[in-house]
Amino acid sequence: MRFWVYLKPYSRWFIVGITLFFLLQALIRHWQEVTTIQINSRGWATLAGAWCVTFLAHIWSGWVWTWILGELNQQVNNYQFVRVYLKTNIAKYLPGNIWHYYGRITAAKDAGIATSIATLSVLLEPLLMAAAALIIVLLGIFFEVTNHRFLLILLSLLGLATILVGIHPWFLSRAIRLLGKLKLKKNSNQQIDSNSHIIIRYPLNPLLGEMGFVLLRGSGFLLTLLAFSSLELAQLPLLLGTFSLAWLLGLIIPGAPGGLGVFEATAIALLQHRLSPSIVIGAIAFYRLVSILAETAAAALAWLDERHLNFN
Repeated sequence: MRFWVYLKPYSRWFIVGITLFFLLQALIRHWQEVTTIQINSRGWATLAGAWCVTFLAHIWSGWVWTWILGELNQQVNNYQFVRVYLKTNIAKYLPGNIWHYYGRITAAKDAGIATSIATLSVLLEPLLMAAAALIIVLLGIFFEVTNHRFLLILLSLLGLATILVGIHPWFLSRAIRLLGKLKLKKNSNQQIDSNSHIIIRYPLNPLLGEMGFVLLRGSGFLLTLLAFSSLELAQLPLLLGTFSLAWLLGLIIPGAPGGLGVFEATAIALLQHRLSPSIVIGAIAFYRLVSILAETAAAALAWLDERHLNFN
């Protein structure tokens, strides 16, 4: 145990090192092929479409966060909290990969939401995203025949079942109580509002909303691939499932801000034997650029909108 405690601070660098090594190895192996790729006017228009879809995906994700707060019995100004979500989203690329969550918790507290509720809302979001991604992965697997198909289905089902049980209202109510008690230990003069712990409904709407988010992100990725190469209709379910798995690993593996490196390494490993490796590497590099530009534009739009409201 002491050995793990000593190594834990270095684990993130180990993960980053492995992903960078894999990415560099793939790039060196296919460098000459990548340099021959040319994007025509139709390709640039398709990349613009990928940016638009990804931009909308982040706005939609912020809207789904307000649904999560609604499931936790919080009445919020949806437009205000979408702005908060978009402004803080870019902070996930900072070292630690937690500062976007911290910003949302702080903003929710400033709006009068209990710390336990605010914390649970930002913990629920990635869980719902993970469940949504696993559902899409499972749908995509059915269109693929590999030696590891059964194992991947089994692991995906186990992960999905664990999350779906964990987000049940019975568990969520107890999680809020636990967070509230931990808060009370630090602030003994406060009292728990028992009404804030009543969660009646299963968070089905937010789960469906996060499925929409992952599908929008996946559509942006498909459009990026389409800018480099033609795709067949039969490939789309598998490509969406592959994207969802790579995106999910980028979400859950620690040490990679915004999934940087993990997503790329996973996507290359999964797609390089199905599509031209040079096309895969080029598309994945451009997709990361498209994603960052979309997140930055969404954060800038939220900031400008807030400034406009304050000025008026």
